[in-house]
Amino acid sequence: MELSIEKIRADIESLMTEILEANFLQKDSIFIIGCSTSEVAGERIGTSGSEEIASQIFAGLKELQKKKDIYLAFQCCEHLNRSLVVEQELAEKLELEAVSVIPVPKAGGSMAAYAYRNFNKPVVVEHIKAHAGIDIGETLIGMHLKHVAVPLRFNQQYIGKARVNAAFTRPKLIGGSRAVYQ
Repeated sequence: MELSIEKIRADIESLMTEILEANFLQKDSIFIIGCSTSEVAGERIGTSGSEEIASQIFAGLKELQKKKDIYLAFQCCEHLNRSLVVEQELAEKLELEAVSVIPVPKAGGSMAAYAYRNFNKPVVVEHIKAHAGIDIGETLIGMHLKHVAVPLRFNQQYIGKARVNAAFTRPKLIGGSRAVYQ
């Protein structure tokens, strides 16, 4: 059975609904997205990226961004050392140093390349510490999450053929048995 764009759109809409209902994103949170459009299409990561798939996922995430007033950060593939596409406004706010590269489908990935072309003022940065994130197709976003990551389990476990993992972060609990926590 061939995967349809309508199925991908329905999967992303369902997942975005669950993310909104989970209510872990606060205003100005940084939400990282790692996405293999190849995996969404049912192929091996890095083998058959699709900007058509990227466009559907991007549209769903932009709706989430509007509803929660958050920042999006799209992780590039390993060929760009998993750098991130962000809006210049976020990079300036966090004093992140931009690097000189433009993601393209074969070096950066279709999702990051699509985000770069569709953000208002995109820049690429090497590091970020996001409050939460979603990993579509097991792209390994953990290096860009704050400590401590807490896994999220959703009913919508796939977008297309790609497995979806998500996490939010919380402050570290320190101090031992005598410490008082909220």
